[in-house]
Amino acid sequence: MDEIKNEEIDKSKEAVKQDAKGLWESFKTFMHELLDFRHDTDQEATIEAIKNDVPFKGATAWILICSIFVASIGLNANSTAVVIGAMLISPLMGPILGIGMSIAINDIDTLKKSMINLATMIVLSLLTAFLFFFLFPLREETSELLGRVKPDIRDVLIAFFGGLALIIARTKKGTIASVIFGVAIATALMPPLCTAGYGLAIGKLDYFLGAMYLFTINAIFIALATFIVLKLLGFTMIRYVNSAKRKRIARIASVVALLVMIPAVLTFIKVYNETIINANYKQFLAQEVEANENLWLQRKKIDVKDKTINLYFNGKITPATVTDLRNELKNYDKIKDFTLNINANESRSADDISLSLERAFSDLDQKNNIISGLQKEIEGLKGIISNLNRTIEQKDKNTIPFSSIAKDAKIRFNEIKEIRFSKVLRTKDFIKVDTVPEASIVWSKKLKEDYIAKKEKELQQWLQKEMKLDTLIIKK
Repeated sequence: MDEIKNEEIDKSKEAVKQDAKGLWESFKTFMHELLDFRHDTDQEATIEAIKNDVPFKGATAWILICSIFVASIGLNANSTAVVIGAMLISPLMGPILGIGMSIAINDIDTLKKSMINLATMIVLSLLTAFLFFFLFPLREETSELLGRVKPDIRDVLIAFFGGLALIIARTKKGTIASVIFGVAIATALMPPLCTAGYGLAIGKLDYFLGAMYLFTINAIFIALATFIVLKLLGFTMIRYVNSAKRKRIARIASVVALLVMIPAVLTFIKVYNETIINANYKQFLAQEVEANENLWLQRKKIDVKDKTINLYFNGKITPATVTDLRNELKNYDKIKDFTLNINANESRSADDISLSLERAFSDLDQKNNIISGLQKEIEGLKGIISNLNRTIEQKDKNTIPFSSIAKDAKIRFNEIKEIRFSKVLRTKDFIKVDTVPEASIVWSKKLKEDYIAKKEKELQQWLQKEMKLDTLIIKK
C-alpha cells in the first residue's frame, strides 16, 4: 500500500512539474511575441528614410530657422506649449540618426554627410537664436530657459530612451506618427540650442556652455540608441569590393563608435554623481537647517567641483550650532567630505532687529504727534493772519483785498506759482505823475509761451474786475 501511495505522489509531482514547465514556456512565448519587433522590421525602408532626412538645404534650412524662432519665442514667453510646437517641426533629428546608423552599418559616406549637416544645423540654429535674443527687447530669464543650462541624470535618461523609441519606430514597417512626435518632445534638441544662443546674446558663457552640454548629451545618446538598436536587429553591414578599404572603414567606424561610447559613459557617470550629490545636499538642508526654527537661512550655495557648501544666516550662530551642523553633515555619504562654511550676521540677531523696529515705530509715533501739533499751530497762525488782513482791508476802504483775491486766483489759475501786487509811480512827460496798479505773475516753467500769453489776458481781465480797476499792468 505504501509503495502504491508513493508512486501516486511521484506521478502528481511530475504532473505539477510538467504543468509548471508548460506555463513557463507559454509565458516565454507570450513575452517574446509581445516584445520582439525584429519580424516587423524593414531594413531597406529604414535606411532609405534615415538617409533622406540627412540632407540639409532649401526647405529644410528654412524649416529649421522657423522652428528656432518658434522655440526662442516659447522660451522667452515661458510657454511650454510653444516650445513643444517648435520641437515637432524641427529637422535636427535626421543627421543624428544618420550618425548612429552609419556607424552601425559601416557606412562612412553617410557618416561624413551626417556630421557635416549636423554641424551646419548647429551653427545656423545658434546664429538664429543669437539674433533673436540680441535684437528682441524682452530678454528676462524664464524657468524654461534656466531649465536648460544645467543637465542632470534625468536628461540623460530622457535622451537615451527617447532615442530608442524613435529608432524603433523608424525600423517598423509604416509610420508611428505619435511615437515620432512624442520622441521629438522628449529629446528636446531645439530648446538647448536656443538657450545657448540666449547665453551668447546676453554675454553669459556659463549659460552657453551648460546648454551646449545638454544638447551634446541628447545628440550622443540618441545616436548611441540608434547604434544599439540597429546592431541588435542585425542590420546588414555595407560590404566594399576593395578589402583594404573595407577594413579601413571598419576600423574608422569602430573608432568613432568608441569615441561616442566613451563620452556617453563618462557623461552618464558624472551627471549621475552630481544628481546624487545635489539630492544629498537638499536632504541635508531640509532635515538639519530648514527644520530648525532657531536658524534663519538667507542664502545657500554648493560647489561640487571645490567640494564646498556655503550657508548664509541672518542673526548670531553659536559655535555649538556650527559644530553640530558640521557633525550632521558627516551622516550624508555623498557630501560628508565637503567643507561647510557658516556665514552669519553676528552684529544683529533677530531679537535685536525686532527691538530696533519697536523703537523705530515708537519714535515715529512721537514724531507724528509733534508734527500734528505743529500743523494745528500753523493753521491757527494762518487764521490770525487772515483776520489781520481783513481788519486792515476793512479800515482802509481804498485797500484792495489782496489775500482773498490771491486765493481765488490760485483756484482759477492753478498754474500760477507766485503773484505780487503793487502800485507803481509812472510819468511820460516828466511833469505829471500817475499811480499805476501792477501785478507780477510767476507761471509754471512747464507751460509754453503761447499758452501763458492766453492765460495772462484771462487773468488780467479777471483781476481788473475783482479789484475794480480801470487799468492793470501784468508783468512776468
